[in-house]
Amino acid sequence: MNTLQRPVRSYVLRQGRISPAQERALVELLPRYGIAYDERPIDAVRIFGRSAPLVLEIGSGMGETTATIAQARTETDFIAVEVHGPGVGSLLKRIAELALTNLRVIRHDASEVLEQMIPDGQLAGIHLFFPDPWPKKRHHKRRLIQPRFGALMARKLKPGGYVHLATDWEEYAEQMLAVLSGEPLLRNAAHGYIERPAYRPLTKFEARGLKLGHPVRDLIFLRS
Repeated sequence: MNTLQRPVRSYVLRQGRISPAQERALVELLPRYGIAYDERPIDAVRIFGRSAPLVLEIGSGMGETTATIAQARTETDFIAVEVHGPGVGSLLKRIAELALTNLRVIRHDASEVLEQMIPDGQLAGIHLFFPDPWPKKRHHKRRLIQPRFGALMARKLKPGGYVHLATDWEEYAEQMLAVLSGEPLLRNAAHGYIERPAYRPLTKFEARGLKLGHPVRDLIFLRS
């Protein structure tokens, strides 16, 4: 039974253009590198063929950052969760081109994936980079980082596991800091924000935000 009640989605399925290569990847590569949504917990050892730390990336976008991190951290397994077809197709292409054996993709809503497919205490880490800030006040309820979601993420982490967030919207960063600081299972790895860790590459979203004068803020919280 799904105990997380989310009447409002944190995303909108826009009818973005999908390239022939991305569409072909969805058809040909998703069966190979994708994980179908299921209301039963996954078996990561069976999926990856080994026992290794598991990191979930929420909202992998076009997949550049996801693939770069997975390529650099071969000792860790990664599952990327993304709903938009062009982004999923792009990431699937990268997985194939780089021959990444430690990265898989789920095309589904991240809240339902966390709730249903990830056992409690399984994840070594959660990455959430540049989620939609929903800047208009009337849309703030659509923001993903809310107390219920913070509690859900904390529950899925192993003791000592981490959640790493990044945003270039100052007001959303403040909300993220407040939400995660209020979660009893998490503790801040720093006093407030941190410098961008070396493993997170500079993203296109980040570069765009910096050009607009938006400082980027990273947060890392650890599971107690």
